[in-house]
Amino acid sequence: MQITIFNTPILTPCLRLVARLLLKLHGWKVVADERALKLKKYVLLAAPHTSNWDGYFFILAALKLKVNPQWMGKDKLFKFPLGATMRWFGGIAVDRSKANNLVEATVNQYRERDALVIAVPPEGTRGKTERWKTGFYHIARGAAVPVVCGFIDFAKKEAGMGAVMEMGDNLAQELARLGAFYATKTGKYPNDYTAPV
Repeated sequence: MQITIFNTPILTPCLRLVARLLLKLHGWKVVADERALKLKKYVLLAAPHTSNWDGYFFILAALKLKVNPQWMGKDKLFKFPLGATMRWFGGIAVDRSKANNLVEATVNQYRERDALVIAVPPEGTRGKTERWKTGFYHIARGAAVPVVCGFIDFAKKEAGMGAVMEMGDNLAQELARLGAFYATKTGKYPNDYTAPV
């Protein structure tokens, strides 16, 4: 098991207390669908993603919920001197020369593990884009795991994990379902949010 900020012995329990305190000081609430908290494998969407503050509140929420999210990145990101730090923040190095693409490599990670939560910001960037990247959908389908709607809502000062969705074979329909969920969530910079459809 990879040691991360979310499961480091002795340190993580202290960080959870700090996270609770910071959330209280910011006036933020963390909420979660009980079904999501019972899952061992799923793709965790991280949206809306319009600011660097999203990552800050995402980490605080994950600590409070005792979730251990990870993310996939090119192995070049994990070289000295930042490699250990990237791994500690949940990064998993992927050698893309050994897999056709990041989706396939991620699916393989799910197949090899008993528990895995991969966080994916489907917008791909903090700025406005044309559409969501759909890698998360193909990962969920390929690994036969559900998608959990992780969210940051600056209007309500809420962060957490919402609906649990099994991805069907119609991408357009699934994006519409996700769009309906995220339509009620507001990023820090609403004009930079890209809806799934």
